[in-house]
Amino acid sequence: MALFPPSTNRDYRGATVSAWFLMLAGLLEFVPGCIHFFLPDGGAGVIGGLDLTTRGSTIIAVFAWFGAIQIPFALLLFVIGLRYRTLVPLALLAVITARGLMAIDGWFLKGSVSGHHPPEHYASPVTVALALVFLFLALRQRPAPAAG
Repeated sequence: MALFPPSTNRDYRGATVSAWFLMLAGLLEFVPGCIHFFLPDGGAGVIGGLDLTTRGSTIIAVFAWFGAIQIPFALLLFVIGLRYRTLVPLALLAVITARGLMAIDGWFLKGSVSGHHPPEHYASPVTVALALVFLFLALRQRPAPAAG
């Protein structure tokens, strides 16, 4: 059994642009994941504006942990968009769910307590809206190519 099974792109009937959007979403997930994992403060202070004087090491560790989740998720999104397009709708639904939960938390729940909104609080609702459009396009069926 190979690490990468044969591509399913031939069976995908949704919009190709949805697969490209998924790969873009993967790239836009990968970059913050690397920031959270590799930056000395995980971006918590220099980007997020968090005060790290109290429990800074815990905050930085949580950011690194989140980055460690973002990096493989991003790679998976990219591989799906590139080779396994029959999974594009499911992957877009995962993006919508993750970013939707982040937006709800950032604007209305725990993340809204400080009143400070890092870039992701703005990016998440936009991502949800765009991903919904591309999910709709991915679910629209194009005709199968003629056999020949």
